[in-house]
Parts: sequence; C-alpha cells; structure tokens
Amino acid sequence: MRLYLSSFRTGSHADRLLALADGRRTALVPNALDALPTGVRDGALRRELDDLRETGLDVTVVDLREPDAVARLADHDIVWVRGGNVFVLRRVLADTGADDVLLDLLYGDAVVYGGYSAGACVLAGDLSGLARVDDPSAVADPLMTGLGLLDRPFVPHVRSPGHPETSACDAVSAAYDAAGQPHWALRDGDVLLIDGDRTELLADGRCR
Repeated sequence: MRLYLSSFRTGSHADRLLALADGRRTALVPNALDALPTGVRDGALRRELDDLRETGLDVTVVDLREPDAVARLADHDIVWVRGGNVFVLRRVLADTGADDVLLDLLYGDAVVYGGYSAGACVLAGDLSGLARVDDPSAVADPLMTGLGLLDRPFVPHVRSPGHPETSACDAVSAAYDAAGQPHWALRDGDVLLIDGDRTELLADGRCR
C-alpha cells in the first residue's frame, strides 16, 4: 500500500509523491467540497488543478458522482483526494461505492492514494473527533467511521498559523492527548508517507 498524506495541499515533499508513483496519471477527487457553493467549489478546484500540474502530474478531475467515475479510478497511477469536509467526503465514498473500490486498489498496490486534510483524515477508522472542525450535519446520515487504513486518527493543520482551522485542529489534537489516544498530528507542510511496511512522518525535509 502506498499513501502520501499531507496536512495542506501537496506539502513540502512533492518529490516523494512523484517517486512513490509508477506514473503521472492522476485522478483528482473534488467531492469533499460538495457542500460548498458552486463558485467557491470551482475556484478551489482550479487552484488545485494548477498546484498538481505544476508538480508535474497529468491531472483529470474525477467527480465520484458522475456515471462510471468510480470505475475510472483504476485507470490512474495516483488518486488525489483533496480537502474539504471529511463527513461530506465519507458520505460520497459510501454512496458511490468508491470506498470499497479504493480499498481493493490500495490493497492490490494498483494506485498511490494521495491527498490532504479531509482527504487524509478519511483514511482513519474513527472520524468522530473531527466534528470539532467539520460539520457532520452538512450531509444526511453522516458516517463516523472512516476507511480504516490508518492505525490512528489523522489531524491536519496543527500549530499552523495562518490556516483558518488551526485552532480547532489544535483542540482536536489536545483532546486526543488528554484521552491518551495516539494520533497523527501534522503541521502544514508535513507529510505522512506509507510505502508498504515503511512509515515516515516528514517535516521540513527531514524524517522525524
């Protein structure tokens, strides 16, 4: 299994994403933004396309709600799932069956899964702590369980001055600490890299 999970956008180690993948064909999944107004969503998506293409990726937007979209994930080398609302994203993954398809692809080592913020958080087993940051009521019947690929919750944007969610994410991390709950706490720029049985938490170009 190959995972490249960033706190914010591609983080500080995009070269490691390129090295992890077998090619550059990238499916950009925008569905964590589905609850936002169309204009806001479109603007964020354009910025995301620019960022990924500047990294050197050949990017195609794959909206999971479109016909045959989920089946087309297997045609890519990287599936990149951007941030937004983790409960919106989780609901779409379940409703479209993309969760099962992604699990099959990842356990078969057929693609690299990359993403940030909600796109990384959704891989944990328990999403309930993130209700401090994202509104579960943005969808009907929100799911509090993620895909279960990570051994602990993923908390982005911690101690990241300038990010609007950093205070809320700091509170999530502090609550986990108080409860004795191990979790991945990443500052913006940090990347959690998983390649088979190897796990690295990368910050400022160094493994820590």
